[in-house]
Formats: sequence, C-alpha cells, structure tokens
Amino acid sequence: MKVRNNISNSGQVQVPTPTLRRLPGYLSYFKALKIGGVEQVSSGQIASVFKMDSTLVTKDLSYTGVKGRTKVGYNVEQLIETIVRFLDFNTRENAFLFGVGNLGRALINYQGLQHYGLNIVAGFDTDPGVINTQIRGVKIHALDDFRDLSIKTPARIGIITTPDGSAQEVADLAVAWGIKAIWNFTPQSIKVPENIIVENTSIYSDLAVILNKLNH
Repeated sequence: MKVRNNISNSGQVQVPTPTLRRLPGYLSYFKALKIGGVEQVSSGQIASVFKMDSTLVTKDLSYTGVKGRTKVGYNVEQLIETIVRFLDFNTRENAFLFGVGNLGRALINYQGLQHYGLNIVAGFDTDPGVINTQIRGVKIHALDDFRDLSIKTPARIGIITTPDGSAQEVADLAVAWGIKAIWNFTPQSIKVPENIIVENTSIYSDLAVILNKLNH
C-alpha cells in the first residue's frame, strides 16, 4: 500500500500507513506502563522499546495531536486516551465474517477484537453442519442469506477466512451488498472497486519470513 503524507481533498492530513500500523503497538505498551504505575514516558524510552529512532516516534505521535513536554515527556494516560480516540477504538464497527473454519472460529472467539472496536455480528458459511449454530452468541448463517441479513443488520467490514478459491466470489458478493472494507486472511489476491478498502493479512507470508530468518 502506498504511503500518503499529503493533504487530502477534505483538508485533513493523510496518516502514513506505517504509522497506523505502529500506533496499536504503542498503545499496548502505554497500557502496560499504566498498569505498572508509570505516569510519564519519553520518546527516547518508546524508541528504545521498539528499536527505532526517537524522531520517528515523535512524528508518529504528532499525527494524533498529543503533545509531549520538554525534559518530561508524554503523559501516559493522555497517550492512551488520545490514541484510542484517534484510531476509533472507542467506537463499535460491525463486521460480517465469511468462512467459519478453524481461523474464522478463532476470530469470533477472540474477545480482544471487541476491545479494539470490532464487533463480529454474524458469520457465513456453506457447510450445513455449521449453518444455524452459534459461537459465543454469534449466529452462523448460510451464505445465501447474506443479502437479506445485510439489509437488516448494518455492517461495513467483511472478514474473509474462506478457502482460497472462494475468496474472490465472496468479496464480490460482499461488495455488491454494501461492504466498504475487507479484511482478507487468505493468500488470494482479491480484486475490488477502487473505493473499497482491502487489508491483506497472510499468516503464510509471516510464516515464510520466520522460517527464512530461522534457517538462514
């Protein structure tokens, strides 16, 4: 994804994607500091933990609007509140999950997603043995029921954890009935209109990096 650091048509600064990827990591670190009773933290301390330059940390945090004090640093409580608000983690965004296999079940069961603003409201599958069951109160529907349910239950995010060969078909269906952003967990590269957001998360790619570094 191309990093954008220009001014958008609305006049808002576009936050670079690498910054957005780093902010949740900062947030987890700040929450740990709060639990440990730490009230102030400097950009240098943050940079040391994340093994990066302190000027980059300062720049990342500047996008959120939080300001540190010379020789004092940042207030940890303020950092947490500001980043949570900036990333919209304090809101609830509904999502549909497509493909209720092992990974799909794990995502539904993982309560951490709700703490960061994502609420999976329904699952969809083609397996008769899965349809009409529930996982942590989330009902699993037949894929054919998606159109009707999408009208009754608003959701802008679609999570795809289907077998690779079904990913594009499911993406087409999701976009056709109102999904605005897709979180794709399959290795399949899906094609969508330009106005649709796609974020690819491939555990196979991460595994390839791990194995390569481990063995070489």
